[in-house]
Amino acid sequence: MKFINYLETITGISIFPFLSLMIFFLFFTGVLIFAFSMRKEAIEELKNIPLQNDREDGESKVI
Repeated sequence: MKFINYLETITGISIFPFLSLMIFFLFFTGVLIFAFSMRKEAIEELKNIPLQNDREDGESKVI
């Protein structure tokens, strides 16, 4: 028996593809709602994080 046939013989497995699609769709929709509802100030602050220096003297430490 091939591997693909094992999944066909399991009873009650037909709901799992639908559940995984619903979980993905709900998560993706939630992320979109979160991203589009953010304030512009928060987006600007997050956008500039990689450019900020960690040290107060303005010198960045390179390892």
